[in-house]
Amino acid sequence: MKSLGDSYRALVIGATGAIGSAFVTALQADEACIKLVALSRTSQPGFTLEDEDSMRQAAGIIALDGPFQLIIDATGALTIDGQGPEKSLAALSAGALMRNFQVNAIGPALLMKHFMGSLDDSRRAIYAKLSARVGSISDNRKGGWYGYRAAKAAMNMMLQSAAIESARRKQSAVFAAVQPGTVMSSLTAPFVGPEQCISPQTSVQGMLRALDGLGAQPFAQFIDYRGNAIPW
Repeated sequence: MKSLGDSYRALVIGATGAIGSAFVTALQADEACIKLVALSRTSQPGFTLEDEDSMRQAAGIIALDGPFQLIIDATGALTIDGQGPEKSLAALSAGALMRNFQVNAIGPALLMKHFMGSLDDSRRAIYAKLSARVGSISDNRKGGWYGYRAAKAAMNMMLQSAAIESARRKQSAVFAAVQPGTVMSSLTAPFVGPEQCISPQTSVQGMLRALDGLGAQPFAQFIDYRGNAIPW
């Protein structure tokens, strides 16, 4: 990361997934990253997306290592409780929809609530949330994947509102929803072949370059790992 200067602190939330761990590795290799905190279910402190208390406690402890100039939320899931995305209206169930929103919208919104206060408000800083192209309403041409699409779209709206609110205090901050591409991982394996995927390392390198090139705006930006804008 060059836009954050010669020294910056970074926080990766969801640090044990394929993309989260690739972010950790990439940032560990950046000499300008003088402090890296990797937060996950198994870290100390740890958290779960279903337990706001765990987020509140972790945020209170981690705030002592801040402020952070880079916060990356790499949480999210496509298959939840063994159930993948629905292909038709007939496959919808209230329970699966609620779980999808818990993991992909409500949990990340509560992470913003508790961790965005640790984003530096005195210099350039970046809050990035992994999103998905299928969360774009205007880009939906295929249908299906009801719960995942809807939860990602809801999360995008949460980020947009949080960005508008936070930008009043953090005028040099960048807020971004970032699509990582189709990454080779346990999440994508049931749906696409390896020849259609990129590695987590390639995805993360692209996302970091894309974030590096974004200018501060009083709202969130939605981009892919190549830096191309995605319509909301």
